[in-house]
Order: sequence, then C-alpha cells, then structure tokens
Amino acid sequence: MKHTITTLQKMKAEGNKIAMLTCYDASFASLMSQCGVDMLLVGDSLGMVVQGAGSTLPVTLDDMVYHTRCVARGAGNALVLADLPFGSYQQDKEQAFASSVALMQAGAEMVKLEGGAFMAETIAFLVARGIPVCAHIGLTPQSVNTLGGYRVQGRDDIQAALLLQDARILTEAGAHMLLMEMVPAALAGEVSRSIAVPTIGIGAGPDTDGQVLVVHDMLDVYPGKKARFVKNFMAEAGTIQNAVTHYVQQVKAGSFPAPEHCY
Repeated sequence: MKHTITTLQKMKAEGNKIAMLTCYDASFASLMSQCGVDMLLVGDSLGMVVQGAGSTLPVTLDDMVYHTRCVARGAGNALVLADLPFGSYQQDKEQAFASSVALMQAGAEMVKLEGGAFMAETIAFLVARGIPVCAHIGLTPQSVNTLGGYRVQGRDDIQAALLLQDARILTEAGAHMLLMEMVPAALAGEVSRSIAVPTIGIGAGPDTDGQVLVVHDMLDVYPGKKARFVKNFMAEAGTIQNAVTHYVQQVKAGSFPAPEHCY
C-alpha cells in the first residue's frame, strides 16, 4: 500500500515507527522501497554526498527537481519527500509556492523547508494550496553560517522553550510532519508528545515517531567526518539490501538510535 500523510499519521497514533532514508536516484529508490523504507527524502544533502560541495548551500532548485524526478520513478510504495533548497523559498510565500510546485510536478508528495516560527505563514500558504509540508527545526543546515557550525540545538532552557514553541506554531500553521535535527533526546521526546503530527529525528534520540539518516553515511560511503548520530549499517550487513533492511528493522524495533547515537 502506498504511504501517504494519512498512513503516516496512523503510524504515529498506533506507535509504529517510521523509517526514512535520503535517496537521490531511481535504483536506490526501488531498493529502499522493497526493503521496507516508508519515506524517501530527496535531500539537499546531495550537495555534499553527490556533488562534493562543502555544504548544502550550492544546491539549486533545478538540481532538486532532477533528483526528485529520478527518485519518484523508482519509489514504489514509499512516500517521496523533497527538500526546498536554499534561496528557493525564503524570499516570500509566493516564491515558496512556485518552487514547491516544481518539486511536486517532478514527483514529490511532500516538501520540506527549514526554519522556526517565522516560516509559519509560508507553511499555511502552501498547505492551503494543496502542498503537504514537513517543517525542519533544530540544526538547520542551510543556516549553518549563522549557527556557527553544526552544533546541537536546544541545550539550555531558553533554547529548548523556543524550539518547543516553534514546533507548536509550525504544526498549528498546518505542517503535516516535523523533522528535528541534532536536538537533545529528552527535548525531542517532549516535542513529539506535545504535537499531533509525526516527528522524524536525525540525532534527536529514540522517542521521535521515526528516524532518518543520509544513506551515504549509514552505508559508510561518504568520506567526510561522521556525526555522532550516524551508525554504519554496512559493517556487518554484507550487502546494501541487508544494510537497509537492518536499518528499517532497528528503527521499527526502537533499537536505533542507541544511547551512543544521542545527545
């Protein structure tokens, strides 16, 4: 059965974990779908792991449209989520709508944008026009230069309160899903319990409704430094299919992420 925002909402309600991985082409999309991955994130992380850039910032909307179209062709039952890249939505809500239309026409079934409460108006505008939105808070890689690097967010009481407030405002604006990156596990769990929509974590502990990793990281392909939250699923798997299957199984069982992957 094809995954939709309705089935993902049901998974949250029933306590069934959501398994997501990044994906950039049709072959991996087909493999991941067959291995039971629920959602495929066409991430702007492709700037680093595919294009060799130092950050996600150089990725263009045309890049995202191309890779989204490739992934959609092989996605099977998995829901396709595509990132709105840097500079394609921050100017105003009309720009965000035009960029989202391009991704949806390429095969995305939901778009993801970064930012806190200031993005609420944009999210409401998109949702009112038929575009499902995943909000992204915590570490927002497109803002890495203003954040001072890839740092854990929400460590002190003030930051934690702001992050919780952002989550509530964004979901009240209509976001269908919330992704939290590099957030203390206890805070991510509190956010997940306080909002009605599914939450996805990356470096946000085990108490979110689902998990995501960059596939090049979990297969130990990317040569760059690995974050604490990354696990090499290829080490004992033998094949890519086994590595992806083990990832799905461990996410579903709640054994990944383990304490050593959390903040």
